[in-house]
Amino acid sequence: MFIDEVKILVAAGKGGDGAVSFRREKYVPRGGPDGGNGGRGGHVYLEVDGHLSTLSDLRYRKVLRAESGANGGSRNKNGKNGQDLVIKVPPGTAVFLDEENVLLCDLTVDGERFLVARGGRGGRGNAFFAGPTYQAPRFAEKGEPGDEVRLRLELKLLADVGLTGYPNAGKSTLLSAISAARPKIASYPFTTLHPVLGVVEINGESFVVADLPGLVENAHRGVGLGHRFLRHLERTRLLLHLVDLADKTRDPLSAVEQINEELRAYGSDLAKKPQIIVGTKMDLPQARKNWPHFQQVLTEKGYEVFAISPVTGEGIKELLFRVVRYLKELPNPQKLIEERQVVVTPDGEDSFQVIKEGNGVFRLHGTRLLRRIARYDLNQEEAVVRLQNYLRRRGVDQALAEAGAKEGDLIRAGDYEFIYHTAEPDKFE
Repeated sequence: MFIDEVKILVAAGKGGDGAVSFRREKYVPRGGPDGGNGGRGGHVYLEVDGHLSTLSDLRYRKVLRAESGANGGSRNKNGKNGQDLVIKVPPGTAVFLDEENVLLCDLTVDGERFLVARGGRGGRGNAFFAGPTYQAPRFAEKGEPGDEVRLRLELKLLADVGLTGYPNAGKSTLLSAISAARPKIASYPFTTLHPVLGVVEINGESFVVADLPGLVENAHRGVGLGHRFLRHLERTRLLLHLVDLADKTRDPLSAVEQINEELRAYGSDLAKKPQIIVGTKMDLPQARKNWPHFQQVLTEKGYEVFAISPVTGEGIKELLFRVVRYLKELPNPQKLIEERQVVVTPDGEDSFQVIKEGNGVFRLHGTRLLRRIARYDLNQEEAVVRLQNYLRRRGVDQALAEAGAKEGDLIRAGDYEFIYHTAEPDKFE
């Protein structure tokens, strides 16, 4: 099944917790702290696999999680890092932050990899905090949670030439005649239900052709099937606009204008792409009758016009030779792809906000702040004091006071809730 859009939740692994431990051996009276650090949580990557051509493997995998890091242990044993998760996607996959509709990256080259969710850092064990002035810390950090991101993946096929036109214009018949592709062909509308790629070889030259479901009037508004696949035309370098010259229900010249209007209405500069008009079904008498006037009018408008019959082979070679020459004149496709690639880095990770949720209730927002708070195990008395010191150093206490927080108010930060105190906390070196 051809699937070209999916939504998934990716979750990186949580970091392992640091350990609180002291060396206790018979002949070592002052062993000291030996709690190890937790391992890093696994990252989540998207990687291009040139053997894939659809996103169907991800259709039913709505949540994908990387492995969490292992906890630290005694005797300074550090926990194992969580295994990274690599999600395979086909070339031409655009990755969006689903809720913000922001493009993260555009994956086009086989083997290309992009980090979409970073694993949480492992917590530090109590051995890390030991020093000359503080020799017996009874405190260790919890591992940070990994990133969780909702993504929308859109596949835009990579092809040199895109076939467009009304249903039954002969696109699938042409593709089957010039390549080894075998799209389903029949004499009824909407025969092509999903894009089909074919590789054309002629005189030692080759190029990729994409056959898309036919467009109908108001396709850009969701009418018919073709509107779902208009995005695939965005990556093509050249359009072959096929027109049924034997159609008795629609004037061929009107068909050209109507399809071009749909391309303009869709946007993405589809209407500005180089375009060759191809009159089809020249093996039929009605097509031969319409051809002279059709060719004259469009030539006067500046179009290149060809007449073909995939059934008899008439005009096929001439068209293919022209396509090869045209593609050589167009910009390098890799350059066009690189210009589309965008990487968005979240801004203001180090900033935070204080939001009043109700009478005596405040919530802290801020990516880095919440990740740091999550590292404190509030079941440890020393961790509570250290958290208070950290919040004071970061200016959180001052921000809460400026927002109207008073002694005894409830402060929420991620999954944590604690009481706001204005007293100076104890100090730990």
